[in-house]
Amino acid sequence: MAFSSRHIFSDVRGAFPCEALALLSPNSVTQNFPRSVRAARSSWSRSSFKRSRNRSQADFVASTARSGDKPTVRDSNEDRALADVILDAADDREEVVDRPPKAPERDFTGTAYVPVYVMLPLGVIDMECELVDPDGLLDQLKILKSVDVDGVMVDCWWGIVEAAAPQAYNWKGYRKLFQMVRDLKLKLQVVMSFHECGGNVGDDVHIPLPSWVTEIGKMNPDIFFTDRDGRRNSECLTWGIDKERVLRGRTAVEAYFDYMRSFRVEFDEFFEDGIISEIEIGLGPCGELRYPSYPAKHGWEYPGIGEFQCYDQYLMKSLKRAAELRGHSFWGTGPDNAGSYNSRPHETGFFRDGGDYDSYYGRFFLNWYSRVLIDHGDRILALANLAFEGSCTATKLSGIHWWYKTASHAAELTAGFYNPSNRDGYAPIAAMLKKHETALNFTCVELRTLDQHEGFPEALADPEGLVWQVLNAAWDVSIPVASENALPCYDREGYNKILENAKPRNDPDGRHLSAFTYLRLSPVLMERLNLMEFERFVKRMHGEAVSDLQLRAE
Repeated sequence: MAFSSRHIFSDVRGAFPCEALALLSPNSVTQNFPRSVRAARSSWSRSSFKRSRNRSQADFVASTARSGDKPTVRDSNEDRALADVILDAADDREEVVDRPPKAPERDFTGTAYVPVYVMLPLGVIDMECELVDPDGLLDQLKILKSVDVDGVMVDCWWGIVEAAAPQAYNWKGYRKLFQMVRDLKLKLQVVMSFHECGGNVGDDVHIPLPSWVTEIGKMNPDIFFTDRDGRRNSECLTWGIDKERVLRGRTAVEAYFDYMRSFRVEFDEFFEDGIISEIEIGLGPCGELRYPSYPAKHGWEYPGIGEFQCYDQYLMKSLKRAAELRGHSFWGTGPDNAGSYNSRPHETGFFRDGGDYDSYYGRFFLNWYSRVLIDHGDRILALANLAFEGSCTATKLSGIHWWYKTASHAAELTAGFYNPSNRDGYAPIAAMLKKHETALNFTCVELRTLDQHEGFPEALADPEGLVWQVLNAAWDVSIPVASENALPCYDREGYNKILENAKPRNDPDGRHLSAFTYLRLSPVLMERLNLMEFERFVKRMHGEAVSDLQLRAE
């Protein structure tokens, strides 16, 4: 993704299956359930940002020279001559950089309408569940409405709503927000966020898990994901306790279900009138269906392969049981040659070409590890469809695109995606989502493989190849596919890449994204030039004509 010249002035910091019911205690299903429930998502790479930051000064000089706008100078011959010299130098610099010609743009006029949503700031609701700066937010929402955005996405944080005590829910700030959105005739995508906010790229607030959960964690740290060295990750609960009554008499899935059911009861009117268009179910760290395999808090840096996160007592018990059933009890442990968070695949005995990942043991372990991930999604989505019967649900999958061009796909393996070069790891996930008629929300659609190679050639990344594989895995089972960008995007090059993924050229079946969610509402997006570019992008996503289409390279 390339940044345009304006970033010099921008601050970029800134009837349900029996197994579903079996997961719950009898009281979980019957209490406070509405009668009217039948009414009709880090991965992250630094490469694009680093490349863009390094080129931004040259981009600014080149774009100023192209625009024909001269610097403000005193009215004297010397100063005018000096200005001409500066502009000539800028032109020469542009030639030295040898920039490639601008790529032609595709005309999307008359193509499918893809709704565009905008993510609200992470801290739009504070820890007291009060709406932060409602007047300022209202002004920004009015601007989004003026550029024809379809709606907004908001995280409903478990750590805010059920903060103090089990089943004591506080939704007041969200009610004010939802009413504001409804008054503007916008739609809502709502995320059931069962994870901690803070410590990941783009996190500008800290929202921990509910305090009563963290208190349990102090006495029983095995409720959290754990790496081989025993380091705990409090970002979310390990899937090992999905069916363990360790949360004051409730299992994790019961706690999640009670929360979702409370939301459905509280906001029944917003479901009935269609304001809430989709519920995205958080299934792991950052709300994504993956293991927390690359946490910055444990020293991970891009493009490290990450580490397996299965060493809490509950997941290890599951692994040992699986090994015994296989008849090889000595397989009941994780690999001891898989390196560390910042290892490269070729540096490890497990992930190197011809390594143990493809041995009998390696295939057993990776099958088990990925099956735990899929089973977790299966359980929670079954209950989500019970809570939100008749509503659209979605889940988010992260784009682990680094080391995609290696045989083992090491970074995907540690995250739980069993996708080496000789196996499609996303087809089983898509099949699980199809079982629950749940849409897939995928990230990194704005990233270009060439950009990744420029920034970190050693990472052997291929975001374009990954996007193509995942989108087709979902489309092959006929589930909707939505997407969002992985990094802030304000430039035409990034928007054009999103458009190409949203509406693939010459697709014989006319497949396209069901929706796109933009990351994220900010003062930078509200700047005049950025907003104009964003409005142009929204029009093209909607299949409308734009007046300044560059149909050929300049």
